[in-house]
Amino acid sequence: MSEKQLKVAFISNLNGTTLLEISAGLSLPPLCLLCRGLLLILYHLHHGKPVSSRKYSLLLDFLVLVSPLVFSCTVLSPIIFFIPFILAAFCAVIFSKIYSQRKREARVPFGQIVKEFQKACLDPESIPAITVFRVYVNVMTSISILAVDFPQYPRRYAKAETYGTGAMDLGVGAFIFGNALVCPEVRQQSHRTQPRFSSLARQVFSVWPLISLGVGRLLTVKSIEYHEHTSEYGVHWNFFFTLALVRLAASLLLAIFPKHKAWLVAVAVAVLYQLLLSTTSLKMFILHGSDGRDSRLGFLDANREGLLSLFGYLAIYLASVQVGLWLLQRRRSSVRGWLEALRGLALAVLVLSVSLQLCQACTEPVSRRLANLPFCTWVLSHCLLLLGLFVLADLALVFTKLLAKGSSVPCCWKVVQPPDSTREKQGMEAVPTGRQDKLSQLCLISAVNKNQLLFFLLANLMTGAVNILIDTIHSKAAFTLGILHLYMFLNCLIMYILHARNIVLKFW
Repeated sequence: MSEKQLKVAFISNLNGTTLLEISAGLSLPPLCLLCRGLLLILYHLHHGKPVSSRKYSLLLDFLVLVSPLVFSCTVLSPIIFFIPFILAAFCAVIFSKIYSQRKREARVPFGQIVKEFQKACLDPESIPAITVFRVYVNVMTSISILAVDFPQYPRRYAKAETYGTGAMDLGVGAFIFGNALVCPEVRQQSHRTQPRFSSLARQVFSVWPLISLGVGRLLTVKSIEYHEHTSEYGVHWNFFFTLALVRLAASLLLAIFPKHKAWLVAVAVAVLYQLLLSTTSLKMFILHGSDGRDSRLGFLDANREGLLSLFGYLAIYLASVQVGLWLLQRRRSSVRGWLEALRGLALAVLVLSVSLQLCQACTEPVSRRLANLPFCTWVLSHCLLLLGLFVLADLALVFTKLLAKGSSVPCCWKVVQPPDSTREKQGMEAVPTGRQDKLSQLCLISAVNKNQLLFFLLANLMTGAVNILIDTIHSKAAFTLGILHLYMFLNCLIMYILHARNIVLKFW
Protein backbone atom coordinates (compact mmCIF):
# COMPACT_ATOMS: atom_id res chain seq x y z
CA MET A 1 0.00 0.00 0.00
CA SER A 2 1.14 3.54 -0.75
CA GLU A 3 1.51 6.08 2.05
CA LYS A 4 -1.73 7.75 0.93
CA GLN A 5 -3.60 4.44 1.08
CA LEU A 6 -2.13 3.69 4.50
CA LYS A 7 -3.33 7.00 5.89
CA VAL A 8 -6.82 6.51 4.47
CA ALA A 9 -6.98 2.99 5.93
CA PHE A 10 -5.77 4.37 9.27
CA ILE A 11 -8.92 6.49 9.64
CA SER A 12 -11.39 4.11 7.97
CA ASN A 13 -13.76 1.36 9.19
CA LEU A 14 -13.96 2.65 12.78
CA ASN A 15 -16.86 2.28 15.22
CA GLY A 16 -16.48 5.11 17.75
CA THR A 17 -16.56 4.90 21.53
CA THR A 18 -19.15 4.93 24.33
CA LEU A 19 -21.37 7.85 25.27
CA LEU A 20 -19.95 7.72 28.80
CA GLU A 21 -16.37 8.18 27.61
CA ILE A 22 -17.36 11.14 25.45
CA SER A 23 -19.19 12.68 28.42
CA ALA A 24 -16.06 12.25 30.54
CA GLY A 25 -14.04 14.01 27.86
CA LEU A 26 -16.56 16.87 27.70
CA SER A 27 -16.04 17.60 31.40
CA LEU A 28 -12.36 18.47 30.80
CA PRO A 29 -12.69 21.89 29.07
CA PRO A 30 -14.97 23.38 31.80
CA LEU A 31 -12.61 22.04 34.48
CA CYS A 32 -9.62 23.54 32.66
CA LEU A 33 -11.47 26.86 32.45
CA LEU A 34 -12.30 26.72 36.15
CA CYS A 35 -8.73 25.80 37.07
CA ARG A 36 -7.29 28.69 35.08
CA GLY A 37 -9.74 31.16 36.64
CA LEU A 38 -8.98 29.98 40.18
CA LEU A 39 -5.23 30.26 39.52
CA LEU A 40 -5.67 33.87 38.36
CA ILE A 41 -7.72 34.73 41.45
CA LEU A 42 -5.14 33.09 43.72
CA TYR A 43 -2.36 35.05 41.97
CA HIS A 44 -4.31 38.26 42.57
CA LEU A 45 -4.65 37.44 46.27
CA HIS A 46 -0.92 36.82 46.62
CA HIS A 47 0.34 39.80 44.60
CA GLY A 48 -2.50 42.30 44.91
CA LYS A 49 -2.77 42.66 41.12
CA PRO A 50 -3.67 40.55 38.09
CA VAL A 51 -1.15 38.95 35.77
CA SER A 52 0.19 41.88 33.75
CA SER A 53 2.68 40.14 31.44
CA ARG A 54 1.29 39.11 28.08
CA LYS A 55 3.97 36.47 27.76
CA TYR A 56 3.10 34.79 31.04
CA SER A 57 -0.63 35.16 30.38
CA LEU A 58 -0.31 33.34 27.05
CA LEU A 59 1.86 30.64 28.62
CA LEU A 60 -0.60 30.10 31.48
CA ASP A 61 -3.59 29.96 29.15
CA PHE A 62 -1.90 27.51 26.80
CA LEU A 63 -0.65 25.21 29.55
CA VAL A 64 -3.97 25.13 31.42
CA LEU A 65 -6.57 25.53 28.67
CA VAL A 66 -5.00 23.69 25.71
CA SER A 67 -2.22 21.34 26.80
CA PRO A 68 -4.40 19.09 29.02
CA LEU A 69 -6.64 18.41 26.03
CA VAL A 70 -3.66 17.33 23.92
CA PHE A 71 -2.56 14.89 26.61
CA SER A 72 -6.09 13.59 27.29
CA CYS A 73 -6.68 12.58 23.66
CA THR A 74 -3.28 10.94 23.25
CA VAL A 75 -1.08 9.39 25.95
CA LEU A 76 -3.54 9.93 28.82
CA SER A 77 -6.57 8.55 26.96
CA PRO A 78 -6.37 5.18 28.82
CA ILE A 79 -7.13 7.02 32.08
CA ILE A 80 -9.65 9.49 30.65
CA PHE A 81 -12.20 8.64 33.36
CA PHE A 82 -9.76 9.61 36.14
CA ILE A 83 -8.61 12.94 34.66
CA PRO A 84 -11.82 14.86 35.55
CA PHE A 85 -11.50 13.76 39.19
CA ILE A 86 -7.83 14.83 39.26
CA LEU A 87 -8.67 18.25 37.81
CA ALA A 88 -11.65 18.68 40.13
CA ALA A 89 -9.49 17.82 43.15
CA PHE A 90 -6.87 20.35 42.01
CA CYS A 91 -9.57 23.03 41.65
CA ALA A 92 -10.89 22.20 45.13
CA VAL A 93 -7.41 22.67 46.60
CA ILE A 94 -6.99 26.06 44.92
CA PHE A 95 -10.46 27.16 46.06
CA SER A 96 -9.69 26.17 49.65
CA LYS A 97 -6.52 28.28 49.53
CA ILE A 98 -8.46 31.25 48.19
CA TYR A 99 -11.15 30.86 50.83
CA SER A 100 -8.63 30.62 53.66
CA GLN A 101 -6.43 33.49 52.44
CA ARG A 102 -9.07 36.15 52.01
CA LYS A 103 -8.40 39.42 53.74
CA ARG A 104 -9.73 39.51 57.24
CA GLU A 105 -12.25 42.27 56.56
CA ALA A 106 -13.77 40.24 53.71
CA ARG A 107 -14.49 37.21 55.84
CA VAL A 108 -18.21 36.75 56.39
CA PRO A 109 -20.28 33.66 57.18
CA PHE A 110 -20.48 31.23 54.29
CA GLY A 111 -24.28 31.28 54.33
CA GLN A 112 -24.26 35.05 53.92
CA ILE A 113 -21.87 34.75 50.99
CA VAL A 114 -24.21 32.29 49.26
CA LYS A 115 -27.21 34.59 49.74
CA GLU A 116 -25.35 37.58 48.32
CA PHE A 117 -24.07 35.48 45.45
CA GLN A 118 -27.63 34.54 44.47
CA LYS A 119 -28.61 38.22 44.43
CA ALA A 120 -25.63 39.28 42.31
CA CYS A 121 -26.35 40.98 38.99
CA LEU A 122 -24.31 39.94 35.96
CA ASP A 123 -23.43 41.81 32.81
CA PRO A 124 -26.40 41.16 30.50
CA GLU A 125 -24.51 42.20 27.38
CA SER A 126 -22.66 38.90 26.97
CA ILE A 127 -22.81 35.24 27.87
CA PRO A 128 -19.21 34.06 28.36
CA ALA A 129 -20.23 30.40 28.23
CA ILE A 130 -21.31 30.75 24.59
CA THR A 131 -18.00 32.35 23.62
CA VAL A 132 -16.00 29.71 25.49
CA PHE A 133 -18.11 26.91 23.99
CA ARG A 134 -17.43 28.09 20.44
CA VAL A 135 -13.72 28.63 21.09
CA TYR A 136 -13.26 25.24 22.73
CA VAL A 137 -15.08 23.41 19.94
CA ASN A 138 -12.66 25.10 17.54
CA VAL A 139 -9.65 24.21 19.70
CA MET A 140 -10.67 20.58 20.22
CA THR A 141 -11.42 20.20 16.51
CA SER A 142 -8.03 21.66 15.62
CA ILE A 143 -6.28 19.23 17.94
CA SER A 144 -8.20 16.24 16.62
CA ILE A 145 -7.80 16.86 12.88
CA LEU A 146 -4.02 16.51 13.24
CA ALA A 147 -3.85 14.11 16.19
CA VAL A 148 -6.06 11.56 14.38
CA ASP A 149 -3.20 10.89 11.95
CA PHE A 150 -0.90 9.78 14.80
CA PRO A 151 -1.11 6.31 16.41
CA GLN A 152 -1.31 7.82 19.91
CA TYR A 153 -4.79 9.17 19.10
CA PRO A 154 -7.21 6.32 19.97
CA ARG A 155 -9.02 4.97 16.92
CA ARG A 156 -12.26 4.96 18.92
CA TYR A 157 -12.13 8.79 19.07
CA ALA A 158 -11.96 9.15 15.28
CA LYS A 159 -15.01 9.46 13.03
CA ALA A 160 -17.04 6.28 12.81
CA GLU A 161 -17.37 4.73 9.36
CA THR A 162 -21.16 4.32 9.32
CA TYR A 163 -22.61 3.84 12.80
CA GLY A 164 -21.02 4.87 16.09
CA THR A 165 -20.22 7.80 18.35
CA GLY A 166 -16.66 8.99 17.93
CA ALA A 167 -15.41 12.18 19.56
CA MET A 168 -14.75 13.68 16.12
CA ASP A 169 -18.31 12.86 15.05
CA LEU A 170 -19.56 15.02 17.90
CA GLY A 171 -17.15 17.80 16.92
CA VAL A 172 -18.79 18.15 13.51
CA GLY A 173 -22.23 18.61 15.05
CA ALA A 174 -20.89 20.88 17.78
CA PHE A 175 -19.50 23.22 15.11
CA ILE A 176 -23.00 23.58 13.67
CA PHE A 177 -24.45 24.08 17.17
CA GLY A 178 -21.92 26.79 18.05
CA ASN A 179 -22.51 28.70 14.81
CA ALA A 180 -26.25 28.74 15.35
CA LEU A 181 -25.93 30.16 18.88
CA VAL A 182 -24.58 33.45 17.47
CA CYS A 183 -26.38 33.58 14.12
CA PRO A 184 -28.08 36.87 13.07
CA GLU A 185 -31.53 35.47 13.89
CA VAL A 186 -30.42 35.07 17.52
CA ARG A 187 -28.32 38.21 17.90
CA GLN A 188 -30.93 40.48 16.34
CA GLN A 189 -33.96 39.03 18.06
CA SER A 190 -34.86 42.43 19.52
CA HIS A 191 -35.22 44.05 16.08
CA ARG A 192 -38.76 42.99 15.42
CA THR A 193 -39.41 45.70 12.79
CA GLN A 194 -36.80 44.43 10.32
CA PRO A 195 -38.02 42.91 7.03
CA ARG A 196 -38.38 39.17 7.36
CA PHE A 197 -36.00 38.41 4.50
CA SER A 198 -33.29 40.96 5.39
CA SER A 199 -31.36 38.38 7.40
CA LEU A 200 -31.48 35.97 4.46
CA ALA A 201 -29.96 38.59 2.16
CA ARG A 202 -27.13 39.20 4.64
CA GLN A 203 -26.50 35.48 5.01
CA VAL A 204 -26.20 35.05 1.24
CA PHE A 205 -23.39 37.58 1.29
CA SER A 206 -21.77 36.37 4.52
CA VAL A 207 -21.31 32.74 3.45
CA TRP A 208 -19.10 33.48 0.45
CA PRO A 209 -15.89 33.05 2.53
CA LEU A 210 -17.04 29.54 3.48
CA ILE A 211 -17.78 28.67 -0.13
CA SER A 212 -14.43 30.11 -1.19
CA LEU A 213 -12.64 28.06 1.47
CA GLY A 214 -14.54 24.98 0.35
CA VAL A 215 -13.50 25.50 -3.25
CA GLY A 216 -9.93 26.24 -2.17
CA ARG A 217 -9.75 23.09 -0.09
CA LEU A 218 -11.19 21.01 -2.92
CA LEU A 219 -8.67 22.30 -5.47
CA THR A 220 -5.74 21.95 -3.06
CA VAL A 221 -6.60 18.41 -1.96
CA LYS A 222 -7.07 17.22 -5.55
CA SER A 223 -3.98 18.96 -6.90
CA ILE A 224 -1.55 17.52 -4.33
CA GLU A 225 -3.37 14.18 -4.07
CA TYR A 226 -3.79 14.60 -0.32
CA HIS A 227 -5.33 11.62 1.47
CA GLU A 228 -9.06 11.95 2.17
CA HIS A 229 -11.80 9.67 3.43
CA THR A 230 -14.40 9.70 0.65
CA SER A 231 -17.26 8.32 2.76
CA GLU A 232 -17.14 11.37 5.08
CA TYR A 233 -18.66 13.87 2.64
CA GLY A 234 -18.03 12.48 -0.85
CA VAL A 235 -15.61 13.10 -3.66
CA HIS A 236 -15.97 16.88 -4.06
CA TRP A 237 -17.85 17.94 -0.94
CA ASN A 238 -16.33 19.16 2.35
CA PHE A 239 -17.44 20.65 5.65
CA PHE A 240 -17.06 24.28 4.47
CA PHE A 241 -19.81 23.68 1.88
CA THR A 242 -21.98 22.08 4.55
CA LEU A 243 -21.61 25.08 6.87
CA ALA A 244 -22.49 27.51 4.08
CA LEU A 245 -25.57 25.70 2.78
CA VAL A 246 -26.94 24.93 6.25
CA ARG A 247 -26.75 28.61 7.17
CA LEU A 248 -28.52 29.63 3.97
CA ALA A 249 -31.24 27.00 4.29
CA ALA A 250 -31.83 27.88 7.95
CA SER A 251 -32.11 31.59 7.17
CA LEU A 252 -34.68 30.83 4.48
CA LEU A 253 -36.78 28.69 6.83
CA LEU A 254 -36.53 31.23 9.66
CA ALA A 255 -37.67 33.95 7.27
CA ILE A 256 -40.78 31.88 6.51
CA PHE A 257 -41.55 30.45 9.96
CA PRO A 258 -41.51 32.34 13.31
CA LYS A 259 -38.11 32.20 15.01
CA HIS A 260 -39.61 31.19 18.34
CA LYS A 261 -40.95 28.06 16.61
CA ALA A 262 -37.53 27.03 15.29
CA TRP A 263 -37.54 23.90 17.43
CA LEU A 264 -40.75 22.70 15.77
CA VAL A 265 -39.22 23.17 12.32
CA ALA A 266 -36.12 21.30 13.53
CA VAL A 267 -38.19 18.37 14.78
CA ALA A 268 -40.18 18.29 11.53
CA VAL A 269 -37.03 18.25 9.37
CA ALA A 270 -35.28 15.58 11.48
CA VAL A 271 -38.33 13.30 11.75
CA LEU A 272 -39.26 13.55 8.06
CA TYR A 273 -35.68 12.84 7.04
CA GLN A 274 -35.56 9.82 9.36
CA LEU A 275 -38.83 8.54 7.90
CA LEU A 276 -37.31 8.74 4.43
CA LEU A 277 -34.25 6.85 5.64
CA SER A 278 -36.35 4.14 7.28
CA THR A 279 -39.10 3.67 4.70
CA THR A 280 -37.39 4.26 1.36
CA SER A 281 -34.17 3.19 -0.37
CA LEU A 282 -32.51 6.49 0.56
CA LYS A 283 -30.35 4.89 3.27
CA MET A 284 -29.05 2.22 0.88
CA PHE A 285 -28.29 4.91 -1.67
CA ILE A 286 -26.22 6.91 0.83
CA LEU A 287 -24.33 3.88 2.11
CA HIS A 288 -23.82 1.93 -1.12
CA GLY A 289 -24.48 4.21 -4.06
CA SER A 290 -27.03 4.06 -6.85
CA ASP A 291 -25.89 0.64 -8.05
CA GLY A 292 -25.36 -0.89 -4.60
CA ARG A 293 -21.61 -1.19 -5.26
CA ASP A 294 -20.43 2.14 -3.83
CA SER A 295 -20.49 3.84 -7.21
CA ARG A 296 -19.45 7.47 -7.52
CA LEU A 297 -20.92 8.30 -10.92
CA GLY A 298 -22.49 11.72 -11.28
CA PHE A 299 -22.38 14.67 -8.85
CA LEU A 300 -25.17 13.45 -6.55
CA ASP A 301 -23.81 9.92 -6.36
CA ALA A 302 -20.25 11.14 -5.84
CA ASN A 303 -21.22 13.47 -2.97
CA ARG A 304 -24.28 11.72 -1.56
CA GLU A 305 -23.07 11.77 2.08
CA GLY A 306 -22.36 15.50 2.07
CA LEU A 307 -25.51 16.51 0.22
CA LEU A 308 -28.07 14.36 2.04
CA SER A 309 -26.60 14.85 5.52
CA LEU A 310 -27.51 18.53 5.10
CA PHE A 311 -31.01 17.68 6.36
CA GLY A 312 -29.68 16.40 9.69
CA TYR A 313 -27.30 19.32 10.15
CA LEU A 314 -30.10 21.73 9.26
CA ALA A 315 -32.23 20.22 12.05
CA ILE A 316 -29.34 20.64 14.52
CA TYR A 317 -28.86 24.27 13.43
CA LEU A 318 -32.53 25.16 13.81
CA ALA A 319 -32.76 23.54 17.24
CA SER A 320 -29.62 25.41 18.28
CA VAL A 321 -31.18 28.72 17.18
CA GLN A 322 -33.98 27.97 19.63
CA VAL A 323 -31.40 27.37 22.37
CA GLY A 324 -29.72 30.70 21.58
CA LEU A 325 -33.01 32.60 21.70
CA TRP A 326 -33.85 31.00 25.04
CA LEU A 327 -30.46 31.82 26.57
CA LEU A 328 -30.61 35.48 25.55
CA GLN A 329 -33.83 36.22 27.37
CA ARG A 330 -33.59 39.35 29.55
CA ARG A 331 -34.25 37.48 32.76
CA ARG A 332 -30.76 35.95 32.44
CA SER A 333 -29.12 39.04 33.97
CA SER A 334 -28.72 37.65 37.48
CA VAL A 335 -27.11 34.66 39.16
CA ARG A 336 -30.53 33.45 40.24
CA GLY A 337 -31.74 33.57 36.66
CA TRP A 338 -28.77 31.56 35.45
CA LEU A 339 -29.23 28.97 38.17
CA GLU A 340 -32.75 28.53 36.81
CA ALA A 341 -31.30 28.28 33.31
CA LEU A 342 -28.95 25.55 34.51
CA ARG A 343 -31.91 23.57 35.74
CA GLY A 344 -33.55 24.03 32.35
CA LEU A 345 -30.40 22.84 30.56
CA ALA A 346 -30.15 19.82 32.85
CA LEU A 347 -33.78 18.92 32.14
CA ALA A 348 -33.21 19.29 28.39
CA VAL A 349 -30.13 17.04 28.56
CA LEU A 350 -32.12 14.43 30.47
CA VAL A 351 -35.03 14.52 28.01
CA LEU A 352 -32.72 14.33 24.99
CA SER A 353 -30.72 11.49 26.54
CA VAL A 354 -33.88 9.45 27.07
CA SER A 355 -35.04 10.36 23.56
CA LEU A 356 -31.70 9.18 22.17
CA GLN A 357 -32.16 5.74 23.69
CA LEU A 358 -35.71 5.55 22.33
CA CYS A 359 -34.63 6.72 18.88
CA GLN A 360 -31.90 4.11 18.68
CA ALA A 361 -34.25 1.38 19.87
CA CYS A 362 -37.00 2.31 17.39
CA THR A 363 -34.92 3.32 14.36
CA GLU A 364 -31.15 2.75 14.13
CA PRO A 365 -27.89 3.64 15.91
CA VAL A 366 -26.23 7.05 15.70
CA SER A 367 -24.72 7.75 12.28
CA ARG A 368 -22.82 10.89 11.40
CA ARG A 369 -22.59 9.67 7.81
CA LEU A 370 -26.39 9.66 7.53
CA ALA A 371 -26.93 12.54 10.00
CA ASN A 372 -29.99 10.61 11.14
CA LEU A 373 -32.42 11.44 13.95
CA PRO A 374 -30.36 9.65 16.65
CA PHE A 375 -27.28 11.63 15.53
CA CYS A 376 -29.16 14.93 15.82
CA THR A 377 -30.47 13.99 19.26
CA TRP A 378 -27.02 12.89 20.43
CA VAL A 379 -25.32 16.08 19.24
CA LEU A 380 -27.91 18.33 20.88
CA SER A 381 -27.83 16.48 24.21
CA HIS A 382 -24.03 16.52 24.49
CA CYS A 383 -23.70 20.11 23.27
CA LEU A 384 -26.21 21.24 25.88
CA LEU A 385 -24.28 19.24 28.47
CA LEU A 386 -21.03 20.98 27.55
CA LEU A 387 -22.69 24.40 27.46
CA GLY A 388 -24.27 23.78 30.86
CA LEU A 389 -20.90 22.78 32.33
CA PHE A 390 -19.38 26.02 31.03
CA VAL A 391 -22.19 28.03 32.64
CA LEU A 392 -21.60 26.16 35.91
CA ALA A 393 -17.85 26.87 35.75
CA ASP A 394 -18.55 30.56 35.09
CA LEU A 395 -20.90 30.81 38.07
CA ALA A 396 -18.30 29.10 40.28
CA LEU A 397 -15.77 31.73 39.19
CA VAL A 398 -18.24 34.54 39.90
CA PHE A 399 -18.72 33.16 43.40
CA THR A 400 -14.95 32.93 43.93
CA LYS A 401 -14.38 36.46 42.61
CA LEU A 402 -16.83 37.76 45.18
CA LEU A 403 -14.71 36.10 47.88
CA ALA A 404 -11.52 37.81 46.72
CA LYS A 405 -11.85 41.58 46.61
CA GLY A 406 -11.06 43.12 43.23
CA SER A 407 -9.99 39.91 41.50
CA SER A 408 -10.88 39.42 37.85
CA VAL A 409 -10.94 36.60 35.33
CA PRO A 410 -10.97 37.24 31.57
CA CYS A 411 -13.91 35.78 29.60
CA CYS A 412 -15.94 35.38 32.77
CA TRP A 413 -19.08 37.21 33.85
CA LYS A 414 -18.71 40.68 35.29
CA VAL A 415 -20.68 41.53 38.43
CA VAL A 416 -22.13 44.83 37.27
CA GLN A 417 -23.44 45.97 40.63
CA PRO A 418 -23.18 44.82 44.26
CA PRO A 419 -26.24 43.01 45.65
CA ASP A 420 -26.53 45.50 48.48
CA SER A 421 -24.59 48.12 50.37
CA THR A 422 -23.27 45.50 52.78
CA ARG A 423 -20.95 44.17 50.10
CA GLU A 424 -19.06 47.46 49.82
CA LYS A 425 -18.45 47.50 53.54
CA GLN A 426 -17.17 43.95 53.50
CA GLY A 427 -14.92 44.49 50.48
CA MET A 428 -16.74 42.05 48.23
CA GLU A 429 -17.31 44.45 45.36
CA ALA A 430 -17.74 44.27 41.64
CA VAL A 431 -14.67 44.49 39.44
CA PRO A 432 -14.17 47.82 37.68
CA THR A 433 -15.09 47.53 34.03
CA GLY A 434 -11.87 49.17 32.85
CA ARG A 435 -9.71 46.59 34.58
CA GLN A 436 -11.81 43.76 33.20
CA ASP A 437 -11.52 45.15 29.65
CA LYS A 438 -7.76 45.45 30.05
CA LEU A 439 -7.57 41.85 31.24
CA SER A 440 -9.52 40.63 28.23
CA GLN A 441 -6.56 41.69 26.09
CA LEU A 442 -4.48 39.06 27.90
CA CYS A 443 -6.87 36.22 27.21
CA LEU A 444 -6.26 33.41 24.74
CA ILE A 445 -9.99 32.70 24.56
CA SER A 446 -10.71 36.26 23.44
CA ALA A 447 -7.86 36.04 20.94
CA VAL A 448 -9.20 32.89 19.28
CA ASN A 449 -12.76 34.21 19.41
CA LYS A 450 -11.83 37.33 17.45
CA ASN A 451 -10.54 35.28 14.49
CA GLN A 452 -12.25 31.90 14.74
CA LEU A 453 -12.49 31.20 11.02
CA LEU A 454 -8.82 32.12 10.56
CA PHE A 455 -7.88 29.85 13.47
CA PHE A 456 -9.71 26.92 11.87
CA LEU A 457 -8.22 27.67 8.45
CA LEU A 458 -4.68 27.84 9.85
CA ALA A 459 -5.24 24.56 11.67
CA ASN A 460 -6.26 22.91 8.40
CA LEU A 461 -3.25 24.33 6.54
CA MET A 462 -0.82 23.29 9.28
CA THR A 463 -2.40 19.83 9.42
CA GLY A 464 -1.82 19.41 5.70
CA ALA A 465 1.77 20.62 5.98
CA VAL A 466 2.57 18.24 8.85
CA ASN A 467 1.08 15.27 6.99
CA ILE A 468 3.10 16.08 3.87
CA LEU A 469 6.38 16.51 5.76
CA ILE A 470 6.08 13.81 8.44
CA ASP A 471 5.34 10.09 8.52
CA THR A 472 2.67 10.48 11.20
CA ILE A 473 1.56 6.84 11.30
CA HIS A 474 4.93 5.58 12.63
CA SER A 475 5.67 8.45 15.03
CA LYS A 476 6.67 7.83 18.65
CA ALA A 477 4.75 9.26 21.60
CA ALA A 478 7.27 11.96 22.60
CA PHE A 479 7.60 13.15 19.01
CA THR A 480 3.82 13.19 18.59
CA LEU A 481 3.30 15.29 21.72
CA GLY A 482 6.00 17.70 20.62
CA ILE A 483 4.49 18.17 17.17
CA LEU A 484 0.94 18.60 18.51
CA HIS A 485 2.04 21.15 21.12
CA LEU A 486 4.12 23.10 18.62
CA TYR A 487 1.28 23.07 16.09
CA MET A 488 -1.29 24.32 18.61
CA PHE A 489 1.07 26.86 20.18
CA LEU A 490 1.94 28.44 16.82
CA ASN A 491 -1.72 28.73 15.92
CA CYS A 492 -2.58 30.21 19.32
CA LEU A 493 0.39 32.57 19.18
CA ILE A 494 -0.72 33.98 15.83
CA MET A 495 -4.23 34.58 17.20
CA TYR A 496 -2.74 36.16 20.34
CA ILE A 497 -0.55 38.56 18.36
CA LEU A 498 -3.46 39.58 16.13
CA HIS A 499 -5.64 40.17 19.19
CA ALA A 500 -2.95 42.20 20.95
CA ARG A 501 -2.78 44.44 17.89
CA ASN A 502 -6.58 44.55 17.60
CA ILE A 503 -6.56 42.97 14.14
CA VAL A 504 -9.70 41.13 13.07
CA LEU A 505 -9.40 39.47 9.66
CA LYS A 506 -13.05 39.68 8.73
CA PHE A 507 -14.13 41.74 5.74
CA TRP A 508 -17.51 40.27 4.83
